[in-house]
Amino acid sequence: MRPESNIDKLANKWVERLAELSPTLATDIGYPGGEDKLNDYSPEHAELIRSERNALLAQVEKNAPVDLQDEVTLHAMRNRFGLEEELHQANVARRDLNNLASPAQGIRDVFDNSKIETEQDWKNLVGRLNAVTGSLESYQRSLELGISAKDAPARRQVEIVLEQVARITKSDGFFFEFAKNAKPESGELPETLKAELAQAAKAATNGYAKFGEFLKSELLPNASEVDAIGRERYELFSRDFLGAKVDIDETYEWGIEELARMKAEQEATAKRIKPGATIAEAIEHLNSDPKRKLHGKEELQKWMQAKSDQAVAELGKSHFDIAPEIQTLECMIAPSNSGGIYYTGPSDDFSRPGRMWWSVPEGVTEFDTWRELTTVYHEGVPGHHLQVGQATYNRAELNAWRRLILWTSGHGEGWALYAERLMAQLGYLDDPGDYMGMLDGQRLRAARVVLDIAVHCNKPRLDGTGKWDFDYAHKFLRENSMEHDSFVEFEVNRYFGWPGQAPSYKIGQRIWEQLAAESKASGEDQKAFHKKVLNLGGIPLDTLKFALSR
Repeated sequence: MRPESNIDKLANKWVERLAELSPTLATDIGYPGGEDKLNDYSPEHAELIRSERNALLAQVEKNAPVDLQDEVTLHAMRNRFGLEEELHQANVARRDLNNLASPAQGIRDVFDNSKIETEQDWKNLVGRLNAVTGSLESYQRSLELGISAKDAPARRQVEIVLEQVARITKSDGFFFEFAKNAKPESGELPETLKAELAQAAKAATNGYAKFGEFLKSELLPNASEVDAIGRERYELFSRDFLGAKVDIDETYEWGIEELARMKAEQEATAKRIKPGATIAEAIEHLNSDPKRKLHGKEELQKWMQAKSDQAVAELGKSHFDIAPEIQTLECMIAPSNSGGIYYTGPSDDFSRPGRMWWSVPEGVTEFDTWRELTTVYHEGVPGHHLQVGQATYNRAELNAWRRLILWTSGHGEGWALYAERLMAQLGYLDDPGDYMGMLDGQRLRAARVVLDIAVHCNKPRLDGTGKWDFDYAHKFLRENSMEHDSFVEFEVNRYFGWPGQAPSYKIGQRIWEQLAAESKASGEDQKAFHKKVLNLGGIPLDTLKFALSR
């Protein structure tokens, strides 16, 4: 066990303070307290967090690092806190609304991770349901600043969130169903508590209805008609999601080249699936194979769980050290239907395991295993679950901020794409259909590097006919993905509303593969490399390079 340094102590205290300031964060990391509360998204609360964060960094800077872990923590804090200050100065919170990852979704999504095992847990949830309206009102106040400054979110995103609000506020919307199905692990809830839950669910639903009225009557008329965020803000978002600065123009050209490479590899794989076949013909052949079909959400969940359990059991004997605490990964069907697939990490004490969530769109009842197998490895092992779980487990070396809070998209998502390719190298995707599924995902990730940069930095269309608009972007992604139409629609809306995030996957993978190649060239064992980098936690990519250089 590494002795706790002064920098560690300050980092640990900051996590405790963040858990107080953000009940949602406390729930996500499994810290006690705030189970009956929700986040304050007001401008005043954001300023409070900013003030305390800057004060903490000033305190940390007064302490000389005592070892490499301290050096890495300090490097990572300077990176993350510096970027958070730049984002604050750029006033991005006043237009923080999109179809996937804004408070509009987060206020509802926290209920997926809330504890529901005991009667007390459900009493807490009465408070949390009653807090929905206040949390949305605080968020509304931040969005009102965007209206005043003529810097509101794009109309497209407002319209999408209005549709999401309409689903939440239906008579069988999320909160009503959540309360209706309330049940602890043992026994039944008292009738009085059931009644309180029903009333609180009504209050939460009304809170979203009121928020929807604001979106429709105030935000929508003032929404931006322009989807593009502009180059200056885009470069800031890119650095934030990567924890590193890249040359946007060089990356754009690389994305075009990588997309062509993925297409060529798919064409070769298509002929392995069916001699002489095109990509489309090979995929039609795969889609018509009943052995590659799953019917219904229950069958999907069981298949995901079986494949995940197999990866954990086998890789734990060969290529990774997987501690007993992270050998459990629960595969879940999400109660929402946004179309997203995502991972939530274990609680700090591992009483809640890591979970892979599949938010199945409305009307989708069939699933193709050839397409989805690589996703299990991306979200599970050796992807996000191994990465996040190992950091959470590594108490011996990492402070709580490094273990539980520090997450950088380019590091995390880049690792997950690296993990997909690794599973192909290890023989788990030897079936040409499964390999095609991995390539389809990798091609999509390359395509969105091109699309995202082009849209937000006003690049010309690839055919030279003008600037990118939604229809051209949709057509481009449709041509470079064999996913369902609902998925393509969801993804293009995501890129238009969440600038810089989607490219971080493929750019992060590029950096991970460069570092792995350098490790191999030095003669380092692959398993040793993986152990070393996973034990560092989810640090910014510039910090990862720094740590490996030291």
